[in-house]
Formats: sequence, C-alpha cells, structure tokens
Amino acid sequence: MSSFRWFDFGVICVYVLGLTAVGLRFSRRQTTTERYFTAQRSVPFWAVGLSFLTAMVTSVTFIEFPGAAYTKDWSLLVPGILLAVVFPLVALIVIPFYRRTVRMSAFEYFGKRFGRPSRVYASISFTLARFSKLGFVFYLLALTINSMTGWRTDLVIVASGLLTLLYTLKGGFEAVVWTDVLQGVIIWTGIVVSLAYLLFLPPGGPVAVWHIAIENHKIAFGSTAPDFSQPTVWVLIIYGFFWYLQRYCTDQGLVQRYLSATSDRTAIKGVALGALLSVPVWGLFMAIGTSTWAFYRLSGEKLPGYITKGDQVFPHFLSTHLPPGVAGLVMAALIGTAMCALSSDLSAFASIGVEDIYRVMRPDSTDARRLMVGKAITVVCGLLAIAVALVLSHTQSGALSLWFSASAIVSGGLAGLFLLAFTSRRATSADANAGIAACILFTAWATLTMGEKRVVDLGRYNFPWHDYMIGAIGNVVLLAVGYARSLAGRSASRAAVVK
Repeated sequence: MSSFRWFDFGVICVYVLGLTAVGLRFSRRQTTTERYFTAQRSVPFWAVGLSFLTAMVTSVTFIEFPGAAYTKDWSLLVPGILLAVVFPLVALIVIPFYRRTVRMSAFEYFGKRFGRPSRVYASISFTLARFSKLGFVFYLLALTINSMTGWRTDLVIVASGLLTLLYTLKGGFEAVVWTDVLQGVIIWTGIVVSLAYLLFLPPGGPVAVWHIAIENHKIAFGSTAPDFSQPTVWVLIIYGFFWYLQRYCTDQGLVQRYLSATSDRTAIKGVALGALLSVPVWGLFMAIGTSTWAFYRLSGEKLPGYITKGDQVFPHFLSTHLPPGVAGLVMAALIGTAMCALSSDLSAFASIGVEDIYRVMRPDSTDARRLMVGKAITVVCGLLAIAVALVLSHTQSGALSLWFSASAIVSGGLAGLFLLAFTSRRATSADANAGIAACILFTAWATLTMGEKRVVDLGRYNFPWHDYMIGAIGNVVLLAVGYARSLAGRSASRAAVVK
C-alpha cells in the first residue's frame, strides 16, 4: 500500500470510528422501546432534515448516478424530481396522520384497518425490499473501494458492517439520526470538493466543461416518446411517483423519522428540508458524471483498459487526481452512506419485529422484554445483512438498473394498500386480501415473462413494458381490485336488503 493510500486509509479510519463514537454516545439513554425506536420524539427539525437526506442518498447515488450521466444523460434524475411532487400530499396528510395514529410502526395502521394478515404482509414486503436494497448498496461500496484502492472488499464490508451493528445496537434510533447528520455534512463536502476539481482541472475550466457537455446533449432527460417498453421520461415519471408515494407512506425508516420529531410542525419542516436538499444533491451527482465525461474529453487523458463501464470512471478519477486525504474524505463519505443505510434499516427491522410480530404474539410482554427482543433482532438482521452483502459483492451486473428493477418488483403494492385503507371507508380485510392476491399474481406474471431473458415465454402474453413499470402497475392493481370488490360487496348487500 503506497503512502498515498495509507493517508487516505487514515482519513477513512478516523471518520468511520467517529461515526461509531457518535452512535455509541447515546447508548446509556436506551432504556425504553419508545426511546430506542423513536428517540422519544425529541429530534429537532434540522436533524430530521439531514437524516432524511442521508436516507435518500446511498452508494447507488454516489457512484451510479455519475456513471449514468457519464455514459448517457440525466434521465435517471427524473424519478427523483417526483419526490418534490409527492411531498405536499405527505406534509398535509400523511405525517400528521401517522403521528396521531401509530405508536412506532407504519404497519400498525394496516393492522387496525384490515387485520393481522395485511399487517404481516406489509411488514414482510417491506423487509424483503430493504434487504434487496442493502445488498446493492454494499455491492457498490465493495466495487468502488476495491477499484480505487485494491483493498479486500470482504474486509471492508465486514468491518464497516460490524461497527454499524455495534453503534445501532447500543444507540438505537438516536444513533441513526445523529450519525446521519454527520454523514449529511460529509456528503455535501464530498460533492463540493469533487465537483470543484472536475470543473477547474481541465483546460478552459467550468466554461469549457459545460460548453462541451451542452454541445453533445449530455444534459438531457431522455426520450418523451409514448413508449412504455423503454425507460422514457413517461416511464420514469410513473416509476418515480409510485416509488416516492410508497416511500413516504409505507417506509418504516421514514415513518420513524416522522415520529422522532418533537411535533407535527417540526416533522413537516424536517422532511421538507430533507426533500429540498435531496433533489439538488442528486442533480449535483449527475453534474459530477457529466463533468467527468468532459474532463477526459478536454484533457485528452486516456482511461486504462480495465475500465469498461461508466460507473468505474468517477472512482478512477478520484483515486488518480485528488490529493492524499481528499480522496480519503470522498471514500469515507461513500462508506458512510452504506453504514447509515444499514443502521437505518436495522432500526426499522427491529421496530417491525417488536411491534408487528412480537407484540402481537405477546401482548402482555413488558417494555423491558420488548426492548431486549428488539436488540436481539438488530443483531440477527445485522449479521444477515452483512452475509447478503458478502454474497452480492462478488456479482457482476448493471447495478443501477438492477437496483431500480428489484425495488420495483419486490415493492409488493404497499402504496396501493395504503391508498385503499386511507381512501375507502367501505373496504374490508377481505377486499384488501383480494387486492394483495391480485398484486402478487400480477407481479409474478410480469417478473417471469419480462425482458429478453424471461423465465417463462408466453409469446404474445408476455409482459410488454419496461420492468420499472411493474411496481407502479402492481400498486394500481391492488387498489383497483380491492376497491372494486368493496363496491361489489356493497351492491350485493343492498340487493339482499331489497329482496
């Protein structure tokens, strides 16, 4: 390991250990489940906002957004813009509703509205989706750190994973929030430093960079053709709308952030701050990718032969053009995104396990017992997440496309279930179950028959559209079937009364 890498390694170690120390600082306070899972509703709005930002920025954003912009254009920013569209609805209705209706888990509402089966389905669907996401997050972490430093990917995953597990286990959701705050600051620092080098290193500076980018149509948002078999603007808009509707309404990690705030107003201000910060951050990561493309065109520098994909170019630039320590800071921010994602999900898994499973099975259990169970779930899920990351870190695939597809496919129609519960007073548990069954059948058909490498070929009856559409349509199917069945049941009841 060269002296350059040793210096970067020192910066990374200081930051990772600093995250751990911040998390452990709150360990003595974790004496009740309310404190452990919602910070006893004591978090100020600015901390909620930075925590929300960190929840929205993962290794996918850090590496694959610049890679996508380097290879093509800014089309993958389109789904993120829908976050700002969905937010007003969330601020006016969803946040106050959850703070008034549930204790610690988003899925308590499904149980109150439709009974235990819907609550269990929602909990399992969310957990599967998050485990899928964690695998891709750590895959990108391993891929990038290895390409920049040559360090063993397994060691990076195990070390960062165990440290995250330690501070989450001891510090609870307060550890999640305050390490997110530190990470939010580092993310902005990494963006500013990286973009400054990319803009001012090449001949001609920022003017030349943006001139060549605009001239080559690198700052574009994709095709507006009405084609749902390709990732056109319309497909990305539909995907983004349902993805962020689902995240705001049924993501346990975000609901915990709503509940951790000191008041409804504080929660709304915090989430608004996070949303306002997230979209510019995504745009700046796209700008980094475009500037990286322009840098190599303007400088004439040749990329080494082992770089074959767009998502490898930005890490290569970091490792070859940023001075010692600065590259380490950016790498530390990347590792921090994975650690913060893991800590948030571990807290969400534990709260779901306690509130939606253990407490339902053992309603007379003491709070101390539930706290102990929550910590045990944190340990088990943490070790499983590390194991999944180790397996997926050795795969080779188009990470961003796979991540979007997986999140769409395993989303399970939770946004549709929430809308059915929230908008239809007449819908019953049987209606919800029928909608869930229809959603599962549709998702299975679409997943097995989509694309060129389909598992089952039904000819003209294969799923004809892009896989980003599966999750969106699944939500609509669940809502439509559940609502139609509720209307049919009401009509049948009226007919019976008339007879």
